[in-house]
Amino acid sequence: MIARLQNAIDKAKRIVFFSGAGMSTASGIPDFRSSTGLYKQNYRAEEILSHSFFMENPKEFYEFYREKMIYEDAKPNYAHQFISELQNQKEVIVVTQNIDGLHQKAGSKIVHELHGSIHRNYCMKCHKFHPLASITNSNGIPHCSCGGTIKPDVVLYEEGLDGNTIDNAINAISTCDLLVICGTSLSVYPAASFVRYFRGDNLAIINKSSTPYDEYCNIVINDDLVETFSKLEIIDSSRR
Repeated sequence: MIARLQNAIDKAKRIVFFSGAGMSTASGIPDFRSSTGLYKQNYRAEEILSHSFFMENPKEFYEFYREKMIYEDAKPNYAHQFISELQNQKEVIVVTQNIDGLHQKAGSKIVHELHGSIHRNYCMKCHKFHPLASITNSNGIPHCSCGGTIKPDVVLYEEGLDGNTIDNAINAISTCDLLVICGTSLSVYPAASFVRYFRGDNLAIINKSSTPYDEYCNIVINDDLVETFSKLEIIDSSRR
């Protein structure tokens, strides 16, 4: 399957990488649904990370958010770097469910963040945007200079995805030659449903466990992402 994926990458002119939490586990960020992730701990993450909980219990929300959702020291791993370097040879777009910003930190230029980013925060009163430091350097509930509460620009449970981001993601997926699904069980909707818009030549998935979409892929690799990407090469198209 590695050889088949390599061939698909070599032939494709426009590639979309659709990444999930598994993309960042090698960078030290836990996968929510893994055996050691938040969903297996003594926390009700779905409740704490919901819009209603944020509005009703902001202090408790931020205690959890600072401890479990922010990984400032995390660095891009080889998989992030491979995708970034590939854009020197191909048109490469990233659609991600992750909020950690590691694709951009690795150098990827076009990244559609379906669930937002910890690096963007805004005042709920005056709508002024604030950097991550406004959260990490504060205690309790972070406030804007206007007195309003600062909210992370991440999509909480009970909240809808941004319309423009949805349009951009669907357009990228529906017009690419190769779609590579990376490190996601494709169980979070509506994001997972975007895969159905793919009309290209090769649909690949790299994930440790099986997914509901495996039967629709012509390339399925159930292995570690970093190990898989380390077996691939970026071929200079000008030398071919």
